[in-house]
Amino acid sequence: MSIARRLNNTHPLVISIKMKLPLLSICCLLVSLSLPSIAEEDNPSYHKQSQNRPSSLRLTSDIQHLSGIETLHVKPTTYQMEFTAQGKALNLQPILALRSRYLNTLTTHSSAMAKYKQTEQNINRQQDLFQHGISSKRSLQEQQAQWQSSKALVEAATFESNAIKDEANLLWGNALSNWIISKNSDALDGFLSHQQKLLQITLPTGKHLPDGLQTIYIDGTGDRRTAQKAQFISVATQTDNSAQGESYYFKTTHKKIIGGMQVTAWIPEQNTQASGVIIPTTALIWHMNQAFVYIKTTQEDFARVMIDNYSISAEGYFIPNALSADEELVIKGAQMLLSEELRGQIPSENDD
Repeated sequence: MSIARRLNNTHPLVISIKMKLPLLSICCLLVSLSLPSIAEEDNPSYHKQSQNRPSSLRLTSDIQHLSGIETLHVKPTTYQMEFTAQGKALNLQPILALRSRYLNTLTTHSSAMAKYKQTEQNINRQQDLFQHGISSKRSLQEQQAQWQSSKALVEAATFESNAIKDEANLLWGNALSNWIISKNSDALDGFLSHQQKLLQITLPTGKHLPDGLQTIYIDGTGDRRTAQKAQFISVATQTDNSAQGESYYFKTTHKKIIGGMQVTAWIPEQNTQASGVIIPTTALIWHMNQAFVYIKTTQEDFARVMIDNYSISAEGYFIPNALSADEELVIKGAQMLLSEELRGQIPSENDD
């Protein structure tokens, strides 16, 4: 090496410049990282979304298309909050047996009344004959005995029918007892043909049926999405042995409900509505016993959002918080995104 080159390499100015070069490179790198990319500047929503939810996964548009990922902009909605209650489909045999007894009593009463009227006419005629000396006193007494017997039968039938009315009202309440003692069976025809089913729904302790409520939703499998309507009949006079809450009678045309089956009922909360969004069931995924959804934050970035509170609705899941209106929700492919994210967190074998 020449003397001039050795001097240049050992000159203080050269040494100073060489020492500052690494520091200069680091400064340039920090400045470049702090500047937003052109794509970020062109997307006004990027900054708002990325501040609240840092992207946890990035996929190119081609990969998204090949993976079948679909998204939906969620819309704000108002949801009527519900609580669940348990119930059962009642066997109508006790009602039919009570009705059969009542109808038999009516027949007995009708027959006794006809006999009573006949004996009443006979005794009036016998009294006229006796007063004119045509009939003996013994014949009159015999006729009076028959009249007394007929009258007793009428009173017994009347007492029996009144007792059945009281029993029906005690066991089933006013509305159902009217079905039992009705002379026509129109109210029971739907139940006899299995088109309608009678339900007894018992509310949890401390819960009440909203005033004027006529419709609830019930299902035999406990699935809110397949629940069907049930119409209010009346307050039940007795509660279920396994519960201590208020009890009510409802009727439903749910074809899969049969007598003796346990059912779940969804009942609106009194004057309780919440604001939020409704998402499809395909959007919600579970990991480590926790619910999540994926939000698309940019064209290629996705953020996993934890869902702490949700309610099952007929349309899917109602989310009262955690999601904002118009966010782009992944409704298909969320499970794949979770798998990809977790796979990316596995350390490589080449990592030390």
